[in-house]
Amino acid sequence: MIRSVVTGIGSHLPEKILTNRELEAMVDTSDEWIVQRSGICERRIAAEGETTSDLAVTASKKALADAGLGSADIDFIVLATSTPDQTFPASACTVQERLGMHHGYAFDLQAVCSGFLFALATADAHLKAGFGKRALVIGSETFSRILDWSDRTTCVLFGDGAGALVLEAREETGDGARGVLTSHLRSDGRHRDKLYVDGGPSSTRTVGYLRMEGREVFKHAVATITDVIEDAFAATGESAETIDWFVPHQANKRIIDASAKRLGIAPQKVVTTVEKHGNTSAASIPLALDVAVRDGRIKKGDLVLLEAMGGGFTWGSALLRW
Repeated sequence: MIRSVVTGIGSHLPEKILTNRELEAMVDTSDEWIVQRSGICERRIAAEGETTSDLAVTASKKALADAGLGSADIDFIVLATSTPDQTFPASACTVQERLGMHHGYAFDLQAVCSGFLFALATADAHLKAGFGKRALVIGSETFSRILDWSDRTTCVLFGDGAGALVLEAREETGDGARGVLTSHLRSDGRHRDKLYVDGGPSSTRTVGYLRMEGREVFKHAVATITDVIEDAFAATGESAETIDWFVPHQANKRIIDASAKRLGIAPQKVVTTVEKHGNTSAASIPLALDVAVRDGRIKKGDLVLLEAMGGGFTWGSALLRW
């Protein structure tokens, strides 16, 4: 059986740290309020002129180095982002050029906070269809560029960052077969006005700002992910008891805790990094994965469950053996 196996991982955060205490001087909020409602203590902010592709390139180089590969070994790039450098061309093409990759193909994919899972599933499908041997899957965002810094309900939650995986198509057999075991994706456009950006080339000719109905998003985030995770368990015969790690989208500590409890996943299996970088949208899952790999928690052969929900609404899950 052909499986898409993770052979390298990398991430990158901008240097500038914006703490809750600093936000207190910018908007009517407090460290206590932010921590209580989100679990976030600080977030990273891209420097002036630092772009989504800049972050993606650095994360990608780390992932390639981790895999012991160069850009010549990659056949295609899928970049998940809602904050591209330009309306077009795709930021993935910029990454491709800056990595010195002059073959294959590269494209952006937009599913907001679920973007990385959509990109992972897409790359997995392309590899299994024989479109290439290796793929670079990236989540990269500069959400600080679409925040209304006078809106205390949203500006405290988001940050900038990038993460990347190298996926390789390999023949894997047996119960311990590595790679992406299953992916499940959903969307429901009826909820699009609960989390959106109030601008766009076709509607306002502006970039716009992020707008969110926080209570509604929280409610749906906890409720909707259950179906895709149950589908993942049904497809593989695994369960909350048999997985080794749960790496959710790092949106909000309360959402993460409530989701894990609802699914019956033990707290010690949950990887949480939101306190250090906030909600980095499509970058959050690979960022959290990289942290857990680097600190030795996630090891080769571990069963890892991923999930996310984002604007659209979109949501999804993936189960992979590391």
